[in-house]
Amino acid sequence: MSKTLIAYYSRADENYFGGAMRYVKVGNTEIVCSIMKELLPADSFKIEMKNPYSPVYMTCIEEAKRDLRAKARPELVSLPDSIDGYDTIVLAYPNYWGTMPMAVFSFLEHYDFSGKTILPLCTNEGSGMGGSERDIKRTCPGATVKSGLAITGSSAADSKEAVKRWLSANGLL
Repeated sequence: MSKTLIAYYSRADENYFGGAMRYVKVGNTEIVCSIMKELLPADSFKIEMKNPYSPVYMTCIEEAKRDLRAKARPELVSLPDSIDGYDTIVLAYPNYWGTMPMAVFSFLEHYDFSGKTILPLCTNEGSGMGGSERDIKRTCPGATVKSGLAITGSSAADSKEAVKRWLSANGLL
């Protein structure tokens, strides 16, 4: 069995759930990653910005849009020393403006993913994977990027069967 890393970006605070705002202590992506950690032997790493976005949803999305337009690469709190010991990286993130949060780009650009397999997982409220799979392929030349799994964020806690099927289809279960 291959050595797997679950690397994820997740945001708590005020979030959008099918037409309404709600405050949450644990972000949707982190909820799905917790399910994955129950299912497979994997290490995990939370991608965190040194200067996080606002806890207020509408302000957060404007900050995220500004960073996307600027192609910003936010500084991260920390990074793993190396990813050399991993064959497979499950990369999980919310959909921000049709792609990954810029902090995920900061993470990806720090390493050489040649010869590794990346499994993208994207939480969203209806926008699916957006262009994130294409963006991962561009950012990680030499990696094998598999078809991603889009999870509706407001259904994150009920995603175990979908996650199980996806991990099985990709040879991790």
